[in-house]
Amino acid sequence: MRADTIRFLLLVDAEPADRRLVSATASRSGWNTLGAQTVAEAQELLGGQNGHEIRAVLVGHWDPTSGPALVRSLRADRPGLPIIVLAEGGSVGQAVEAMRAGASDFLVRPVAPERLTEALAANADRRRGAGELAPLSEKMAPTLSLDELVGGAPDFRVALAVAAKAARSRLGLLIVGEDGTGKETIARAVHSASPRARGPFQVVDCRAIASNIVDSELFGHVAGAFPGAFAERVGKLVEASGGTLLLDEVVALPAATQAALDRVLATGEVRPVGCNGSNSVDVRVIATASKPLPDSFDRGLAERLSGAMVSVPPLRERSGDIPALARHLLARHTGQPGIRTLSIGEDALHVLMRYGWPGNVRQMSGVLFRAALQSSAGALTAEDFPHIALQSRFSNRASDAPADIGQAATSAALSGPSITLWQADGHLRSLEEVEADLIRLAIGHYRGKMTEVARRLGIGRSTLYRKLAELGIDTSA
Repeated sequence: MRADTIRFLLLVDAEPADRRLVSATASRSGWNTLGAQTVAEAQELLGGQNGHEIRAVLVGHWDPTSGPALVRSLRADRPGLPIIVLAEGGSVGQAVEAMRAGASDFLVRPVAPERLTEALAANADRRRGAGELAPLSEKMAPTLSLDELVGGAPDFRVALAVAAKAARSRLGLLIVGEDGTGKETIARAVHSASPRARGPFQVVDCRAIASNIVDSELFGHVAGAFPGAFAERVGKLVEASGGTLLLDEVVALPAATQAALDRVLATGEVRPVGCNGSNSVDVRVIATASKPLPDSFDRGLAERLSGAMVSVPPLRERSGDIPALARHLLARHTGQPGIRTLSIGEDALHVLMRYGWPGNVRQMSGVLFRAALQSSAGALTAEDFPHIALQSRFSNRASDAPADIGQAATSAALSGPSITLWQADGHLRSLEEVEADLIRLAIGHYRGKMTEVARRLGIGRSTLYRKLAELGIDTSA
């Protein structure tokens, strides 16, 4: 590795388990890790001969008493150095405290390796004035109903219509969409709208659990089942009985675990690791994936999970939803402790709509949270998003809008769901494309009630279904 590409991550006051996770994750992303147990050690390393090669700091333990002073001390030595805080729990108050002290980002334990990699990449990007706050706020947000999910784009409304129909079913549900599109939010809304709403809702992040303990996490284990199993553990399937189990990024499950889970869903019997007996469970499984399940995924489990499938479009494909979504997220954030009520101006919405949002709604939520935290005015303006405007201009991403869309931003901000009539090159879209969007919009608006959709469109049900087939519109659930 060339000297000018060496990147060191300074890990301060971290527990042994965190040190192992951070070091392994960072090394896979091209980072070398240095450890310091005290502020004095950290300051010595920062001021040492190779201190300039330290590109980020991760504070492994947040103490509300000493944490702010620690961050301020590190910030005094290197004003522009990204400082990421790792903490227990999901307190927005802690995040506000850390950010006001000078932290660049705030991650909540247990942190998935992918989330840590994303935070390191975001905060090490020198084009950004500061790192983007991790999605702590989504952990604190109240569960929304399907009717409260914000978005008027036809594909998004169709996704909600399929989700609403699936909520009434006992079948498995697969939600497919890029990271940050709101798959867990939709899953929680489906659970709340289902007959199991009074039952538990358990979440398993399949990417964050080591393959050698995932069976214990799902199925449980008895004492002595394996080295280190000093006590019995109840698995998530049993804990979710009578309710819903969400398997986030289900593709990460090992093949053997996929087969075992398929047997559990087929028989309703869970056998803990090391146990000869079994427990009866009644659980509905919702799975999420960033892409459709690959051919290598267990075929039986794939069929059980795909009783219904919701495809969530990325935010870049529904930029007209950004004004309403930004206002919704901002209102949610400003209701948290330490953040006052703010509005957002049309110039700011223009900036947000030009950006391609590779991190989707999750990224925009973090950007708005940071802007709300740092703003001293009564409304957010374009000046509150300098790094977003800079990246939109110079990133060369195809997803960033290349032309001035100020008029489009204003129109979308003042109107409800709409259908795009113009292509990016200024020409009209084809009649078939516009018709397909109109039908999708109607299906979403009337929650998949096809008789009502046909009536409102002024056509018969048979004609509607014929058009669905011709246009390749899938509304199955």
